[in-house]
Amino acid sequence: MKKSTNIIYWITTVLFALSFIYGGYSEITRDAASMGVMDFLHYPYYLLTILGAAKLLGAFGILQRFSPTLREWAYAGITIDILGAIFSMLAVGAAFMMIFPAFVSLIILAASYFTMRKREKARIFGVAM
Repeated sequence: MKKSTNIIYWITTVLFALSFIYGGYSEITRDAASMGVMDFLHYPYYLLTILGAAKLLGAFGILQRFSPTLREWAYAGITIDILGAIFSMLAVGAAFMMIFPAFVSLIILAASYFTMRKREKARIFGVAM
């Protein structure tokens, strides 16, 4: 396996996990920005606690090394979360600049996921990393 795949994996995964840890913390603590988003989307505030906890668990899920199945489910759950955010913003007529960060997150997540799969395939078939 190429060293570049490993580097891309770790950069995208750590960037993404840090952003989800920050987002989860912001939602659990109900900071002003998170509350503003809930107001804009007309969602109840209690959803912040649920989403914040899910984001923290998702970040842990993609960073942990002991369960590939848990990692796959974490990637799936995070993808659903981001797609839900995009479609929620579209439903209320949000400007593109409000939706753009979610698209960027989805691209970073995809890069992390596909390089993770490439690394696992190389490990399974005995290709040196």
